[in-house]
Amino acid sequence: MSSESRTAVVIPAAGRGVRLGPGAPKALRALNGTPMLIHAVRAMAASRAVSLVVVVAPPEGAAEVKTLLDDHALPERTDFLVVPGGESRQESVRAGLDALPPGIDIVLVHDAARPLVPVDTVDGVIEAVRDGAPAVVPALPLADTVKQVEPAAAPGETEAVVATPERARLRAVQTPQGFDRATLVRAHESVTDNVTDDASMVEQLGLPVVVVPGHEEAFKVTRPLDLLLAEAVLARRRANDGF
Repeated sequence: MSSESRTAVVIPAAGRGVRLGPGAPKALRALNGTPMLIHAVRAMAASRAVSLVVVVAPPEGAAEVKTLLDDHALPERTDFLVVPGGESRQESVRAGLDALPPGIDIVLVHDAARPLVPVDTVDGVIEAVRDGAPAVVPALPLADTVKQVEPAAAPGETEAVVATPERARLRAVQTPQGFDRATLVRAHESVTDNVTDDASMVEQLGLPVVVVPGHEEAFKVTRPLDLLLAEAVLARRRANDGF
């Protein structure tokens, strides 16, 4: 794939984010006074390789999200598009794919709940797809030992450990995940299982998925504690970078 390959990002942001509690959908929660979604869009648009960002909004909130993008300063070199999403994350990514114009060869899929991804991570994923990988995921080694358990029969009951996987062979996967466009489209056309990420759909096609280094600041904002951590990261960036 040539260095002239054009790249688009699909950001599924149609979910409600119930683990952060009641209120606005997670992607629209404020982080340092700016909606998390705007931080995520800016993180993707920071890459000079990205020419289009497609935000997949809640069906009833597409107009609100469009207004949100219009109201915040975003890089002029990047185009932005808002489309209504579906019931599942998979349906929403598919809606974003369907909205892509011709001439896009590489597609990144990024969680709106990962607002602080450094541009070097975005560029690293794109570069690996350009180098020929059909699917690329950024990932980090695990700090914690992981146990495989037999799930409890009822809430509150103890769970039995059945195995301890070798930690050195495990990775915590982040986004943006990068794909050759045709590969990702084929995965969405042929894999019907409800899966948690797009790379696992490509795995089901029997195609290789490769890992590139992730970044500790690309964490997912899921719980209230994550919001505090994200605010701290932004405060440190402001102190260091003056913005």
